[in-house]
Amino acid sequence: MTFHTHSAEETINLGRKIGALLVPGDVIAMTGTLAAGKTTITKGIAEALGIDDTVTSPTFCLISEYEGKKMTLYHMDVYRLDSAEDFINLGVEDMLYGDGVCIIEWSEKVASELPKKTIYMTIKPLEGDKREIKIENWNHGDIE
Repeated sequence: MTFHTHSAEETINLGRKIGALLVPGDVIAMTGTLAAGKTTITKGIAEALGIDDTVTSPTFCLISEYEGKKMTLYHMDVYRLDSAEDFINLGVEDMLYGDGVCIIEWSEKVASELPKKTIYMTIKPLEGDKREIKIENWNHGDIE
């Protein structure tokens, strides 16, 4: 599936639609350049999960945990990790195979350690605030 958004608000709205369909144990592996919109779409997903906290990029803390009314969100940024082994050493297995939702930015660095059911999202910035968002391995029905 490929979507095109034309503003940050449209990207957040798409995130809301995706988040409304997620179930406990879902893992979203995100790829995209710096400022592609990974955290922006995550904000919408977080809203759909019932999270009231402000979602920010976890670049410097690696993992941010947000308690939602619907379920927990584990927002990870693995950009600064040197290897997939470093990722596992963070103790992420309980999160990857738990009752929350995991979103992993820069996931290509740890792809070998992700569950088979992982949802892959590639975000490509276009002109201005436009984005192309490609979702693969999605099995939760139509995103409307």
